[in-house]
Amino acid sequence: MSFGELGGGLRPLEGGWSGETFLAEVGGDRSVVRIFADPRHHSQAAEIHEALHRLVRGLVPVPGVLEVRRADPATGAPALLVTEYVDGVRGDLLLPDLDEEQQGRLGRGLGEIAGTLAGMPFLTAGTFADSELRVEAFAVDLTEWVESYADRLDWSSADLDGLRDVAADAQDLLDTVGRVSLVHSDLNPKNIILDPEALDVRAVLDWEYAHAGSPFTDLGNLLRFDRAEAYVAGVLEGYVSVRGGSTSEALDLARAADLVALVELGARRTENPVADHAHDLLLAIARTGDLHAGS
Repeated sequence: MSFGELGGGLRPLEGGWSGETFLAEVGGDRSVVRIFADPRHHSQAAEIHEALHRLVRGLVPVPGVLEVRRADPATGAPALLVTEYVDGVRGDLLLPDLDEEQQGRLGRGLGEIAGTLAGMPFLTAGTFADSELRVEAFAVDLTEWVESYADRLDWSSADLDGLRDVAADAQDLLDTVGRVSLVHSDLNPKNIILDPEALDVRAVLDWEYAHAGSPFTDLGNLLRFDRAEAYVAGVLEGYVSVRGGSTSEALDLARAADLVALVELGARRTENPVADHAHDLLLAIARTGDLHAGS
């Protein structure tokens, strides 16, 4: 089915980039249409998405790609990506109502996915430049990262100094890893489609921020806000079952890697509730000197 056959039968889907993701239904067949209209998107965003789906397919559950269309500057038509519709329920809608056993089971499945992605190596950290997934090198040093956001955080000197100390220790810890992997970079329950009964992962969605980076970034994202004990234990068990090591070491490295996102989000605290939550968590970390503050 080509995009031209979809006609006006598009219905907006919740989540992701507002107003850019739609459910299409033609002759009883459903698909998801992602339109890359926002100028902030990479010029080859649709092609990069398709390449990432091909890269991970068979290792991580993702929807099949049905069509990719490049942007047409002459007509102003945006790029688009059409994928299979995967039936199920978003993880963030299920997680609050799960009992401890179910939380642990879901956590293990998500941890295994994070561990699988962490085992897909790249030579250099950076963003993806094209459909060949060529990496444009971009390495983050946490101490420099904090300084670049210091003015936007608008904190007291004491709080900034506390964050600087935490960032320096976190960077020392991350420097012990010495390898780079594929990172989804938005791996959390809202981007996971689940079987609501078995809690099996049916699809990992929204690869908008994927890049090459720390093997612990996705683990940190999974554990950023969802901190129920059974869920956290399950995620860590799932991760180390794939990648090895201890759960305590994995958790330390996950919190260190997630500091990058917390700083960026915290500096945007007035924009949305997620950024506000990240800011409060970051401030607690700075004031306690503990990466695990808020647990």
